[in-house]
Amino acid sequence: MDKILIRNLKIFAYHGVNPEEKVQGQNFILDIDAFVDISVPCKTDRVDDTVSYADIIEETIRIFTARKDDLVERAAERVSEGLFEKFERIQGLRIRLKKPDAPIDADFEYVGVEIQRNRKDECCE
Repeated sequence: MDKILIRNLKIFAYHGVNPEEKVQGQNFILDIDAFVDISVPCKTDRVDDTVSYADIIEETIRIFTARKDDLVERAAERVSEGLFEKFERIQGLRIRLKKPDAPIDADFEYVGVEIQRNRKDECCE
């Protein structure tokens, strides 16, 4: 399936288990693969026939900063739930959530999670 790609979206937010993370905040970096059939906009050249990556970014920032989650797992899941709710054309999502400034006494590029979700078949729930 076709994908809309968003790479290294930096968002400042307040997620983390440690109390100081909820007060001081830190940068998070998201990579998003939105699985969308883009065969129609490939022919029509109309943004109305696809999902705008600008709209995906705006919604991701809104969702990601709306709450303070303890776990990056929960924050990533909330993003996937919100994007499915907002954009009917998205059939699947892969979200990699990186936490480059995690309060761990070690030398690392980032820690994080990656989730992959598919739109649920409403007829079969």
